[in-house]
Amino acid sequence: MALREAMLPEFDQEMSTTRKVLERVPTDKLRWKPHEKSFAMGELAAHLANLPDCVGITLNQDSFDLAPSNAEPVQAPKPADSQEEIVKRFDQAVTRARATLADSSDEHMMKLWTLKRGGQSLMTLPRAAVLRTFVLNHVIHHRGQLSVYLRLNDIPLPSIYGPSADENPF
Repeated sequence: MALREAMLPEFDQEMSTTRKVLERVPTDKLRWKPHEKSFAMGELAAHLANLPDCVGITLNQDSFDLAPSNAEPVQAPKPADSQEEIVKRFDQAVTRARATLADSSDEHMMKLWTLKRGGQSLMTLPRAAVLRTFVLNHVIHHRGQLSVYLRLNDIPLPSIYGPSADENPF
């Protein structure tokens, strides 16, 4: 079985679950923060909506520099004005990511990829490992954060890895 064939069902499942969480983000709470050091809900949701684009960055580039010496550092995504905009961005990113992943060969996915800051290597891993850790696990991590934001605002949570207390209370 090709790596992409093993990864695509997991990718599809995690993106579907992430979309359900993003659909719950209320537009009137986009500026809400649980703490002054935290992202606002809209900032976190926008970041989560853009993370699938890291699939293309990983598979179409040999490296990515967070703060290249010859350009501006990577910026946070532009804040969204509505929940609908967040979901639209996410859907577009997922479509691009899935197509890129579906077209990748095992040989390409085993080639090394490097994350840099200011030209200095932070990590170098096979692309397949980057997709699992830096991309999918990153999505799952921020989806978990966003689910806490929703809970703190008394917004019912969707099922993630089984029924939620809101969808199937005991």
